[in-house]
Amino acid sequence: MPIRLPKDLPATEILQKENVFAISDTRANHQDIRPLEILVANLMPDKINAEVQLLRLLSQSPLQVNATLLKMSQHESKHTSATHLEKFYQEFARLQDLTFDAMIITGAPLEKIPFEEVDYWQELTTIMDWSQSHCTSVLHICWGAQAGLYHHFGIEKVLYAKKLFGIYPQIATDLDSPLLTGFDDCFYTPQSRYTGINPKQVAESSLQVLAASSEIGPTILVSPDEKNIFLLGHFEYETSTLDEEYRRDHQRGLTTALPQNYYLNDDPQQTIVNRWRGHATLFFLNWLNEVYQVTPYDLSKILVNERCKRW
Repeated sequence: MPIRLPKDLPATEILQKENVFAISDTRANHQDIRPLEILVANLMPDKINAEVQLLRLLSQSPLQVNATLLKMSQHESKHTSATHLEKFYQEFARLQDLTFDAMIITGAPLEKIPFEEVDYWQELTTIMDWSQSHCTSVLHICWGAQAGLYHHFGIEKVLYAKKLFGIYPQIATDLDSPLLTGFDDCFYTPQSRYTGINPKQVAESSLQVLAASSEIGPTILVSPDEKNIFLLGHFEYETSTLDEEYRRDHQRGLTTALPQNYYLNDDPQQTIVNRWRGHATLFFLNWLNEVYQVTPYDLSKILVNERCKRW
């Protein structure tokens, strides 16, 4: 929750410049509080596991959050029961007249498939276009980030020679961003993907890079209006997720290398070292707090391509 600061307190101006989550006395006295409405487009095959991972992070905030789960109507899920989807998920046609504080578009194991050949690509692009006028903030994760960068900015994905797999260090390039408040200069994020994004196109775009690695390139990017956030990694992963994926790959006959910076002494028989848990929680706390600051109390007042001001 934001701290309440008197307008004339000397610390107020300083803390506001540091993007501390604060509100003035005037706003505090007239503030209405309601739950944040978050729409989650869950594109992962194992939807229940993805739900647990994301909802765990969303639950860490003291803000009340209502999460609505969205499924693609043009895709038949093979790893989640129809009963579960029918009971807990909505289709876009039933939601398109609503507005939300924010939206999450998850990853999906589709990196090697051209975007236009994904069976629900047309539906997803319709949803991404809709999100620009019906959601204050949109968080795109991994393949969802690549899809969003391609659709909104024409940034193409690049196929790697081998799977990018492990826990990779990144340098925060813009600690003034509210999303990185409290971050260390260097932090780690799980990566599991066969593709990256075209670095030349990123450099020529209007995108702002908040974090990057000399080894794997940009990892957190935001659009010029700060509405769209692109997270090329999996802060939401549990400690054991990459271990399970590594062993599953080998059972399928794939030659996936050991995940980097993951097992103690790079030994899969030893313990897993979780290097990302703290920053994962902090990132989602920062994002939810930022959404809370900029979304109007009346969600119907969200305007097309217009971002509300924090102060």
